[in-house]
Amino acid sequence: MRHRRISGAAALVAATLALTACASDADEGNAPSASSSAAASVQEPVAITYDGGIYVLDGEALKVAHNVTLPGFNRVNPAGNDSNVFVSTESGFQVLDAGAGKMTDISYPGPKPGHVVLHGDRTVLFTDGTGEVHSFDPKTLADGKPEGRQYKTAQPHHGVAVELADGTLVVTLGTEESRPGAIALDKDGKEIARSEECPGVHGEAVAQGEVVGLGCTDGVLLFKNGAFVKVRSAGAYGAVATQVGSEKSPVLLGDYKVEPDAEREFPEQFALIDTAAQKLQVVPMPEGVSYSFRSLARGPQGEGLILGTDGKLHVVDPASGKLTNSWPVVGAWQEPMQWQEPRPALFVRGDDAYITEPATKQVHRLDLSTGKVVGSVTLDAVPNEISGTLSAH
Repeated sequence: MRHRRISGAAALVAATLALTACASDADEGNAPSASSSAAASVQEPVAITYDGGIYVLDGEALKVAHNVTLPGFNRVNPAGNDSNVFVSTESGFQVLDAGAGKMTDISYPGPKPGHVVLHGDRTVLFTDGTGEVHSFDPKTLADGKPEGRQYKTAQPHHGVAVELADGTLVVTLGTEESRPGAIALDKDGKEIARSEECPGVHGEAVAQGEVVGLGCTDGVLLFKNGAFVKVRSAGAYGAVATQVGSEKSPVLLGDYKVEPDAEREFPEQFALIDTAAQKLQVVPMPEGVSYSFRSLARGPQGEGLILGTDGKLHVVDPASGKLTNSWPVVGAWQEPMQWQEPRPALFVRGDDAYITEPATKQVHRLDLSTGKVVGSVTLDAVPNEISGTLSAH
């Protein structure tokens, strides 16, 4: 298994780059409301970041519909509706009207905007620099900034929060130095469960039956049936961070790393966490193939999807752990040492998988029902992160 380590200087550069994001007005006019009738002109918007802005593609025609100027390193996540995308900038979360190709005046200021979590009819924002949590119904973005639910952690940290259908809020515990676990609060804000058995807690996903999985350096911490349950890795160090879930499967798909001293490990295996059986299975990738944190997704039937460094989209049966298909999409690639740097990235919506190819400045659309690439577009700038709106269909 190949491993690489980032030197202290390189790690410092990466940390500095993470803070260089800067927001400005879009180049196409002043801020509108979050939703616009212009959205109808762009079918199934897809947002692609590049150094200096965001391209909005028409996801069906696979053509650039808008180019939004936004200097700095910015990140994108679905907002939870069919018209908006959340953009993480140096100054906080901002809302992009993807259909109109304009930044709106809706923002959640705060340093180090982190995870955006969608579950049910709730979108939850976590601001690392303040520990602030904002939860709201994304449909209300059309009317301006939602009132929503607010919570603040005891100390700021790189965390995440999920709100369940009954109002239970699962939120991480931590400081800038240590992240030991999570708590659960009822709809009135009363603590109902706590666990500090999840060292390095990072990343979340929700499985069938509203079971929440949180990644730990020694496995996964589940929240199910009102209580926390630990699912341990086989060894003392078997780290899970990025996870993706599906309402159609009790199994979560996660990354899996085994080198505790590596600043940047190139994993050649992944984890399947069975939240019903409370077991973690480690599955090898094809020989010599790795992936990155932007490689994981779930398909329309709950199948696991992993974009490998061999340029193929690998399809995983979450029940058996077997790779059922491997579809060529992009050229072979290597994960960069700094996490902010472009590498092929995956965004899935319905039967469509959108994959960036920085080496050729392209974005490809793959039909998950056939495994065929059905369209490609070449951009003027190198694509980095990719996201989009939820489907209107």
